[in-house]
Amino acid sequence: MRNKVLALSFLMLQGGFAAQATVRLPALVGNHMVLQRDTKVPIWGWATPGEKVTLTFRGKTYAATPTATGKWQTTLPAMPAGGPYTMTIKEQNTLTIQDILVGDVWLASGQSNMELPLRDPNAPSPTSYPLVLNAEQEVAAANFPRIRQFTVKKATAPQPQTENEGHTWKVCGPGTAGQFSAVAYFFARDLYQRYNVPIGIISSPWGGTPAEAWVSGAALKALPDFKAPVAELEQQATTPPVPENNAQNKPAMLYNGMIAPLIPYALKGIIWYQGESNANRAEQYRTLFPALIKDWRSRWGYEIPFLFVQLANFTDLLPEPAESDWAELREAQTQALTLPATGMAVAIDIGDGKDIHPANKQDVGHRLALVARKVAYGDKAVVASGPTFQSMRVTGNTVQLRFTGVGSGLLVKGNKEVLKGFAMAGPDKKFHWATATVQGQNVVLSSRAVPVPVAVRYAWANNPEANLYNREGLPATPFRTDEWEGITHGKK
Repeated sequence: MRNKVLALSFLMLQGGFAAQATVRLPALVGNHMVLQRDTKVPIWGWATPGEKVTLTFRGKTYAATPTATGKWQTTLPAMPAGGPYTMTIKEQNTLTIQDILVGDVWLASGQSNMELPLRDPNAPSPTSYPLVLNAEQEVAAANFPRIRQFTVKKATAPQPQTENEGHTWKVCGPGTAGQFSAVAYFFARDLYQRYNVPIGIISSPWGGTPAEAWVSGAALKALPDFKAPVAELEQQATTPPVPENNAQNKPAMLYNGMIAPLIPYALKGIIWYQGESNANRAEQYRTLFPALIKDWRSRWGYEIPFLFVQLANFTDLLPEPAESDWAELREAQTQALTLPATGMAVAIDIGDGKDIHPANKQDVGHRLALVARKVAYGDKAVVASGPTFQSMRVTGNTVQLRFTGVGSGLLVKGNKEVLKGFAMAGPDKKFHWATATVQGQNVVLSSRAVPVPVAVRYAWANNPEANLYNREGLPATPFRTDEWEGITHGKK
């Protein structure tokens, strides 16, 4: 009996060594993947510590040695766009990855307006709940096999993870496109049609989540409002995990589970659509959002272009000027543009007052693509944004505003005689609608209720009625000239 036990133990031990000898890869590295062109490309996985791993790609072989934890990594040289290619990875077993393209890879993250698919795959019938305008026609026409999407599996964790089970890379076609992030799909389609290179989307959003869930604990420590939650998180990481309700809304939990496992996959840039869940803490977002951008860049190790969507218009129109937490959140988003290699798509005219998930995702993707052309692709000629406030000059009871981003000229959309969305205030800080006219490249304001103007606001509402554009069809960015305390001041 003792000999049988020893023999069984030996076989089990052999089986354990055999399992360890199996080279394996993260889900992100698989069939149909897109690799980033024109830059060094890290490829990594796990194998037996100390054993040699070889990777063959495009006629060249690269070697790597797993560390004591079993992780190995090698780096491919910069390559031009192309494919399809095949990759083989060997240790004591051999893995073959097929249909690999080299092009541009974009990480798409945020909350539900980034997550929502081109057509809801769970809808009872294809037309019962279309999430975007003309969903059926868009899906039927989505024959772009050189656009691919990898969807990250939703996961939370109290500490950074090395793996996310994910799904598989999907090749864009009428049978798969309905599952693609709608915003990311329209963004990718615009870029593909413009540059004719493969586009890979790594989709990693989670609806209803706040920005702090997407920031690492290490970065949040530098923000006073999050020191205590991060300390609690670190304590949790040292104890056996306990399932939590709404864990996805807690600081760092989504960074740990859904962003950390993607590093160091090479990216062209990041697109981000989030903020609704932080609107009631908009002042805090002024520091939180830049912290997120800097955090992700530091983790990847380079200044990744970071493009984002400003909150769309939502809720009822108001008859008079009023305070607005959504306007304050939009202001915080705009302030993040002081960081290098950032860009913003304004969406205050393509939302839906009755639905926080507006159906027009085509224009969102298109406007993000315009910003990408300028910020990530260096197209200096493209007009990527609408008029942006530059300066104010007060003369008597009138105010003259100057803008940048006017393109080929300012335009009043709709009724060309009525420019809407501007409000003025005097020393009493009470805002009144202003009469506004376009004069060349400027806008001139006046209001009988404000004989001594000191401040101006434009599109300052959850759902602003505003119609200043440039002739390229892009809306002016909401703004205010005052720095008066907002309604989200001090909220944590």
